[in-house]
Amino acid sequence: ICRSLANSSCGIKRKSPLQSLHLVSRSIHHPYYPSSKYQRPPLRISLQLFSSLSRLPIRKTKLLYVKYGFQSHRNFSLVRLASRLLKLRYIVLGSAVGGGYTAKKTYDQWKDMMPDLDDYKWIVPDFVWELDEHIDFDKFIKALPDADDLAKLLPDFEKIGESFTSLKGFFSPGYNLVSEVIGASDLLLLLGSSGETAFRATDQGYENDKQYKKVSDKEKIDQLQEELLRTQLKYQRMLERLEKENKELRKLVLQRDDKGIHQRKLKKSLIDMYSEVLDILSDYDASYNTQDHLPRVVVVGDQSAGKTSVLEMIAQARIFPRGSGEMMTRSPVKVTLSEGPHHVALFKDSSREFDLTKEEDLAALRNEIEIRMRNSVKEGCTVSTETISLSVKGPGLQRMVLVDLPGVISTVTSGMAPDTKETIFSISKAYMQNPNAIILCIQDGSVDAERSIVTDLVSQMDPQGKRTIFVLTKVDLAEKNVASPSRIQQIIEGKLFPMKALGYFAVVTGKGNSSESIDSIKEYEEEFFQNSKLLKTSMLKAHQVTTKNLSLAVSDCFWKMVRESVEQQADAFKATRFNLETEWKNNYPRLRELDRNELFEKAKNEILDEVISLTQVTPKHWEEILQKTLWERVSTHVIENIYLPAAQTMNSGTFNTTVDIKLKQWTDKQLPNKAVEVAWETLQEEFSRFMTEQKGKEHDDIFDKLKQAVKEESIKRHRWNERAEDSLRVIQHNALEDRSISDKQQWDAAIHFMEETLQSRLKDTESVIEDMIGPDWKKRWLYWVARTKEQHVRNETKNELEKLIKCNEDHAAYLANDEVTTVRKNLEARGVTVDPCLIKDTWHQIYRRYFLKTALSHCNLCRRGFYYYQRHFVDSELECNDIVLFWRIQRMLAITANTLRQQLTNTEVRRLEKNVKEVLEDFAEDNEKKVKLLTGKRVQLAEDLKKVREIQEKLEAFIEALHQEK
Repeated sequence: ICRSLANSSCGIKRKSPLQSLHLVSRSIHHPYYPSSKYQRPPLRISLQLFSSLSRLPIRKTKLLYVKYGFQSHRNFSLVRLASRLLKLRYIVLGSAVGGGYTAKKTYDQWKDMMPDLDDYKWIVPDFVWELDEHIDFDKFIKALPDADDLAKLLPDFEKIGESFTSLKGFFSPGYNLVSEVIGASDLLLLLGSSGETAFRATDQGYENDKQYKKVSDKEKIDQLQEELLRTQLKYQRMLERLEKENKELRKLVLQRDDKGIHQRKLKKSLIDMYSEVLDILSDYDASYNTQDHLPRVVVVGDQSAGKTSVLEMIAQARIFPRGSGEMMTRSPVKVTLSEGPHHVALFKDSSREFDLTKEEDLAALRNEIEIRMRNSVKEGCTVSTETISLSVKGPGLQRMVLVDLPGVISTVTSGMAPDTKETIFSISKAYMQNPNAIILCIQDGSVDAERSIVTDLVSQMDPQGKRTIFVLTKVDLAEKNVASPSRIQQIIEGKLFPMKALGYFAVVTGKGNSSESIDSIKEYEEEFFQNSKLLKTSMLKAHQVTTKNLSLAVSDCFWKMVRESVEQQADAFKATRFNLETEWKNNYPRLRELDRNELFEKAKNEILDEVISLTQVTPKHWEEILQKTLWERVSTHVIENIYLPAAQTMNSGTFNTTVDIKLKQWTDKQLPNKAVEVAWETLQEEFSRFMTEQKGKEHDDIFDKLKQAVKEESIKRHRWNERAEDSLRVIQHNALEDRSISDKQQWDAAIHFMEETLQSRLKDTESVIEDMIGPDWKKRWLYWVARTKEQHVRNETKNELEKLIKCNEDHAAYLANDEVTTVRKNLEARGVTVDPCLIKDTWHQIYRRYFLKTALSHCNLCRRGFYYYQRHFVDSELECNDIVLFWRIQRMLAITANTLRQQLTNTEVRRLEKNVKEVLEDFAEDNEKKVKLLTGKRVQLAEDLKKVREIQEKLEAFIEALHQEK
């Protein structure tokens, strides 16, 4: 019965559900009275747009056709009239029952569509339930438009109702229901339109079956669209004010938390968990040349196209360095956006928070980013592949991860590296070839489209446009400069560039003044689009403009891609982990899986143990090494410059005087410095011995390079105490001044010391003479070797000089000129031509050997001379002053070794240990140094295992949190 009545009336058929109506593109059509001569078909409207309400389950509702018609009046009999009246009663009763049932069923359907929010109360923070205590909602309700204002935006239903006044009584329940539904839909559209995001602008539009619109209807629709746009902007400003109030409330809550009034455990946000995974993957990729396929928003564009400005508008802060026409982005910058109570930014490797509401912190942040970019660029390069990781938190920020890449250039200018263009292309391709990356293509709207370079690059990476979002910047300049506004429409509709995109947006990021604030840019952008002819003439749609809608669209695409791909990536890392664990078990079955950091800690403990073992060296061992090394270093000076010159004197007084003078000069200038050098070298040798000494089966050669580097750096940093030389000089001078030998044991020790020294010198002298004269007759016969001509000359010279010494055993150390002439003539008489210099050189070695042999024989005579020494050699021809000299030298060596040993054990070993700790701490912070020093297949495999396990664990935790949020 209801259908038969509905078919006899006129109406409107709509195919679009309530959720998919759009604020600007919605059209309202008035029904009309058809003429009696002809009847037009009913107007059909098909709407299917993306809006913020489209996440609700869509249930398409259909309004039945309503047709108005007139029937000719007929005469009936009384009986027939009564039957018709009785039938009319059933019709009215059936209509009431059917209408009530239909209304109740519609209400139940709407009720079933709404989710049960009681299970999700835990998601909402506690302070939200207390908002009514801090916000005056009465003022907010008063600020909302009245019902009369909303009624002006709706069609005139009273005029429509005049056409079926006669049936108004019968269908008043249904009429009221339709009016309430349409009014509620308009109100929902007004409140929900600010969060709408649209894609595939080229596929949107209205499909009308037939065009029967009047001029007056178009004017009303245009007027209505303008009013709705103004209302949308009004509510958007109201939402922004609410966000500011919400930010202040969060600050109050955090202040209460800081004071300990209300303690609450804060969980890590979902986007922060995802950003940590990307940071780990970034390090993993850089070390092992692997590529992950986790989603990111990659921001690409030509240089100076406004990439950084768009990113700053999304982050709501001017955080990047600024420049006019020059390249500012010199390395990829990963920006993680997340919602938080305070608008702050911090780097991944730093704990400092930059308050983005303060200009001084913003300047410091921009300076820090610029410094990091400059440090990441290697010498001879212009751009760097090293990624700078930055996290930005603030109220109202859309959660996503963006990577700002260096701008694409067409020409390499002066001051740039020759491969700058190719490097930028390779960096951009490396990020865009990720099949799950969202490509945010930025195009400057103020320049000719034909000058674009990035569009060709993007079309190569994503030819189908399934993951590309196109953004046209500087639309305000484009509207002023472009002669044909339709060209902008062609760009936004995707008809001008060869590339395809998932969505097209037009934004304004300021007036070109680098000192503009984000709020002023937002106001300018809102004012421009409100007055823009492009929007009024429907060349641009409302959902395609402003950075607010852009950020919502990018965030939706990002999270959609994350949900679709993250589980697949987790499975891939799970398989990689299994393969690596199997390889470790097969190659290193008895070793623990220690990564580079764990191996470094193990090596650090071993090195510190070896340094501590220096303190366990016995004093006797230290003194023996020091005394032996010091004498080896100074023995030549003592023999050549002190003993030999003094021994050439004729009496004991002159001998002692010469020795005292030379010892004093030696002590003042050279001896303390030599002693400190010997002590430092001894400490280095002992330290090296402990560091390089293998310890049986426990020795691990994987630490050898690290230990060698620590040893070299520690020794390089170590400085001996400067005051040690001064104190040591006094001690040595006092020791050399003492001449009193207290007992026979010390006398015999001095003789033994002198004999060892002279015998070693005699041995060295014999070796020199042998090299000068060549092999003797035994070696010539046994080994079939012969003397050279020079050796033959020297041998003849030696024989002649030995005759001279036999004639005069008390000969001086130097030859007189007449003696040299005599020797030369004697040799010439035998047919040997010799140079005077050769004679003197040979005489030096011959006399030295003779003197040393004489001194050794004198030592044997002085073995029994201790008695005469105690009597100061009175009434004795024996003089043993040389024994006393060597005793003084020996005692000075012993006292010096003891003093140096005390300095070593008490001061220098501890300072060296401190230096080693500092070096190890520096190496621990330098990852490049650790990678260089701890190398090998085992280290790389363990490091791989650690990274893959960490990535898998964090991905699984992220997926679990993602499912909980969903």
